[in-house]
Amino acid sequence: MTDDRGEGLEKRRAQLGAELATKRVEAGKEEAVEASAEASRKGYAEAMKLSSEFISAIVVGAVLGYLLDRFVGTAPWGMIVLLLLGFCAGVLNVLRAAGKVAKPDPGERENGGK
Repeated sequence: MTDDRGEGLEKRRAQLGAELATKRVEAGKEEAVEASAEASRKGYAEAMKLSSEFISAIVVGAVLGYLLDRFVGTAPWGMIVLLLLGFCAGVLNVLRAAGKVAKPDPGERENGGK
């Protein structure tokens, strides 16, 4: 009688071990999918940040140029120049945020670049 019980328990243990192994594999796949989705979300957030920085620099340049033209009377030159400066500032901000251009070091600025 104890042999039947021992064999039954051993069979159940092996069956539960197999089920547990399949659950672990499924959980590993779900974790991999979640990690991939997280990386995708981070990339999307970074793209939105970079594009908004670029567009805002251009808009600020255009608005300042328009205001300069309205108050000083230098139409269209103030807007053209400040729009181009805004574009350049936007490109520089995007390159800095992406890590392609080093950020200026405050220590170098105080020492005159030496």
